[in-house]
Amino acid sequence: MSALLPALVARIARTGPISVAEFMTDCLLHPRHGYYTTRDPLGAAGDFTTAPEISQMFGELLGLWLAQVWMDQGAPAPFLLAELGPGRGTLMADILRATRSVPGFHDAARLHLVEVSPALRARQAEALAGHDVTFHDHLAALPEGPLFLVANEFFDALPIRQFQRAGAGWRERMIGVEDDRLIWGLGAEMQFDLLADRLADTTEGQIVELNAPALPLAEDLGRRIAAHGGAALIVDYGDAVSIGDTFQALRDHAPVDPLSCPGEADLTAHVAFAPLAAAARPARASQPTAQGVFLERLGITARAQALAARLEGAALTSHVAAHRRLTHPQEMGTLFKVMSLTPPDAPLPPGLDP
Repeated sequence: MSALLPALVARIARTGPISVAEFMTDCLLHPRHGYYTTRDPLGAAGDFTTAPEISQMFGELLGLWLAQVWMDQGAPAPFLLAELGPGRGTLMADILRATRSVPGFHDAARLHLVEVSPALRARQAEALAGHDVTFHDHLAALPEGPLFLVANEFFDALPIRQFQRAGAGWRERMIGVEDDRLIWGLGAEMQFDLLADRLADTTEGQIVELNAPALPLAEDLGRRIAAHGGAALIVDYGDAVSIGDTFQALRDHAPVDPLSCPGEADLTAHVAFAPLAAAARPARASQPTAQGVFLERLGITARAQALAARLEGAALTSHVAAHRRLTHPQEMGTLFKVMSLTPPDAPLPPGLDP
């Protein structure tokens, strides 16, 4: 039995069924038993692996992308170099290594990381030793100014609500208790203004997910970038809109029932990019572009070949597999999408479509 389960059962027995968003928040961020607050979830010893942990090429290319966009906007100085949910700090370390020869970039950069996990903050500080890092609990705490930001697999972990189409309305998926175990249920039928536009593209019984916390974050990013300049690069799995049940749990690198081990598995859901783009106006969003296409446009194959020339044996095999995993349609290449936010009058960033 997970340490968090009795607390959830007692809460539901006391106040009634809870939403998926409430469940995710408790499971991921509970101060004593939350998944992110109590462990480092990444790598072979953890439950999942992200693109920066797969290969240095990912972070190198994103770093050079940021530097190019910075130069295209006149190389503002100083500027905020920021990351949302920086994991172990691997991505930012690769970004800084790749950009150290870009004239003026490091001198102008002020490094800010948004991270709520004490365990991961410690890993980030180790990875970025020698750099002056400011940590924040929330995006809103960042100072104002030109902002060049990356968010890799950040929005997928924000708490979602799920709604099942019921006639001309919706029933929210809820989590209740039966015989001291968590079970699925449905709330009463209701009208829901935020999903009014989804009545046109859904049918009876279909599920739509709403990532409500993501929208004010996108709005804040858009406001900052439109007002001060900069860019946000969002990389996550998902598509333009949400359709179907994408709520999932990973434990020991394998899917598990999300209700089976609360607080002991990573919980995520696919990201809907179109609502983020709309919320970020007046900043301009690019089209969501497949990660494999984006990385190929930035030259990942040439970089992979250059690195491969110095490798052999198991290291070469691992390197080739990493390139495939990042770019191939059957791996991360198509499922993961990339979207940028830039000022409305700024040049289109490299690798992306308008």
